[in-house]
Amino acid sequence: MTAPGTPLVEARKVDKTFDTRKGLFGRLIARRDYLVHALNSVSFGIARGETLGLIGESGCGKSTLARVVLRLQPPTAGQVFFEGEDITAAGAERMKALRRRMQIIFQDPYASLNPRQTVEQIVGLPLRIHQRATRRQARDEVAAMLERVGLKTLHLNRFPHQFSGGQRQRIGIARALIVKPEFVVCDEPVSALDVSIQAQILHLLQDLRRDFALTFLFIGHNLSVVGYVSDRMAVMYLGEIVEIGAARGILTAPAHPYTQSLLAAVPRLDGGGDDKPRVRPQGDPASPLKPPPGCRFHPRCPHVMPVCRSEAPRPVTVDAGGLHEVACHLYSKT
Repeated sequence: MTAPGTPLVEARKVDKTFDTRKGLFGRLIARRDYLVHALNSVSFGIARGETLGLIGESGCGKSTLARVVLRLQPPTAGQVFFEGEDITAAGAERMKALRRRMQIIFQDPYASLNPRQTVEQIVGLPLRIHQRATRRQARDEVAAMLERVGLKTLHLNRFPHQFSGGQRQRIGIARALIVKPEFVVCDEPVSALDVSIQAQILHLLQDLRRDFALTFLFIGHNLSVVGYVSDRMAVMYLGEIVEIGAARGILTAPAHPYTQSLLAAVPRLDGGGDDKPRVRPQGDPASPLKPPPGCRFHPRCPHVMPVCRSEAPRPVTVDAGGLHEVACHLYSKT
């Protein structure tokens, strides 16, 4: 499930597990009972200048995937490539050079800013780490970036508690862009904001993407928001990408039952809509400690078949252009 052409960022069969053993006698626990399977053989690519939206329920592994792609956490298995270079085993010095080109905008504008530092110190920190400017140059660059994200130079000496949530997120955006990265992960950047402020931040991100020629991985759980900003969308369920394709195609013709259930959960203001029946999943998501065998969605799927319980589906193409893929036995060739 990769982007057309040569991707700027690519993940190949990435796995991530977490060891949850605690205490002196943790070794007595069976291995399958203490490993959280956060990611399972995840593959995708993002072309330069593209926005890939990643959507799924809370706890499905979206943020874990973002951190693995940025090498903030190492993958358990698989490879991550940046501009064709395998960064999975890159050393500290090489990763420091690459981090200038890869940045992240965090979800919580309250927790992601140091309350003891001024805006100038917060936004200018990446410049100091990467030694890209003198102190005077750094102040000028920070002031210019603040203006670009909708803040003012007079805010330089203020502290985070003196700003609203939307303003704090603008500070976080300025910090991410101050070193002129090429790839930015937006980890649910508007979910903690009021609806009216969300629209302003989304428009700002769109403008910045155009002006700075950025490539985005945009993570969210709101279909409308993710669909608005994305060129393509990937749908994740319990650590696996189950569908990926053009955003418009997924929103208008979702193929996977889980994607259909996400769309079914979107409220309809007019009380109407199309005549297609809404697919609603049964029960709750399984635990990543004990993911179900076969298709991970099969315990909740209204179309479950015997093969779903024993065999994991492989991605198949569901459109003539080959850009819309789904991992579901309903579309497997027999």
